[in-house]
Amino acid sequence: MIPLKLNYNYTDIFRTPRLALSGKKILFLIKGNLIGYTAYFIFSLISLLSTGMSTQEIISKYGLYPCLFGHQAEWYSWLFYFFGIFIWFFALMLSLTGVCRIFLKQLKGNDFFSGKDASKYVSKHRHAVVLTPITILLIIIFFLLLASLFALVGRIPVIGKLTLAIFYIFYFLGSVFTILSAFVLFTSLLFTPSIVGLYEEDTMGSVFQTYSITFSQTWRILFYNIILAILVFIGIEIYSWVCLNSVGLIGYIFGQNVFMGDQFSIIHNHSLSIVFPSVIVDTLVYYKTLILEKINLNSGIPILFSPSTNFTDLKELSLIETTSSILLSFVYFAIALSVFSYGLAMLAVGQSLMFVTFKKLSDDDDLIFRGDEDDDTDDLKLQNTFELVSKTLPQDNLYDDDDDNEEE
Repeated sequence: MIPLKLNYNYTDIFRTPRLALSGKKILFLIKGNLIGYTAYFIFSLISLLSTGMSTQEIISKYGLYPCLFGHQAEWYSWLFYFFGIFIWFFALMLSLTGVCRIFLKQLKGNDFFSGKDASKYVSKHRHAVVLTPITILLIIIFFLLLASLFALVGRIPVIGKLTLAIFYIFYFLGSVFTILSAFVLFTSLLFTPSIVGLYEEDTMGSVFQTYSITFSQTWRILFYNIILAILVFIGIEIYSWVCLNSVGLIGYIFGQNVFMGDQFSIIHNHSLSIVFPSVIVDTLVYYKTLILEKINLNSGIPILFSPSTNFTDLKELSLIETTSSILLSFVYFAIALSVFSYGLAMLAVGQSLMFVTFKKLSDDDDLIFRGDEDDDTDDLKLQNTFELVSKTLPQDNLYDDDDDNEEE
């Protein structure tokens, strides 16, 4: 096994798009996304149904992405909706942890670590991934409740005024810690997958590591994440450009009158209207344009084969066309999910590179050469692979080499 060579500085972050472009990583995130999305879709659908909307109205307006915002809903509707978001979010966190584990093995030079192995690791360490940000949130809530308690003491005549002056410095320090913990909470959402995936920490260890890197590597976290954000935007732009042109090229060929012609356009537009309803397309275009304006660009990469999108003149479909449209929408959804998953893969790889760099600079702890709990299993896999390769080699050549050595 030949480990990857790192520089342990910001230059390693620029390798993120290439290292994240891996079928194993993207597929692992697609699976996690599908699990989380399914839960989100079910609970958001229930929340919208509770407002009086029909299933047909929900699908025609939101497509595959029901959203409760903008509706007058009861508290239980919001409870269902946010519960679906909660499940999807932590499904992504667990998936990112698995990708970080796969990437650690890649850094060590082990390309035999599979998605199944990553799933087993995530299942074993799932509590740390979920509970780390929750624990930090509970710490913030505890200090806020404690501050409220002391504020109530301040209402007591005489004693309250004296304790305010005497203990104010402690109130101030507690307030500072609470504000800083809010930043730590945000950091935990970024780094918990890499901390658990690379360092094998439990909940308390992950909380400690999060506080440690937030306070000791503050400027590096800001600087490195700015670089990573730019790379993620560029990477998604290039990846989506390839996907859009590929879909557009298929549409250009199949849409010719000598082939499928209008039949393809009808099926294609209905499929896209399900996967990319106008509200989603308008939102994506708005934010993309906003980002491009901020960096003084008029547009992104020019599209060579632009997919036709005519959602205003959707005709009635026959049974065969409806079936074909539904099946094709699954393909389009998988393509869109792969774009999103590639962006998440870049996030996981980038945060992992940052954490490896931070541990090397702060503690002189090189995670690439650090032993982990999978070492015995990895060695066994490599041994089995070596034995399998050895069996495929001509045995005569091995014996001839031994005879030559004996003669010498």
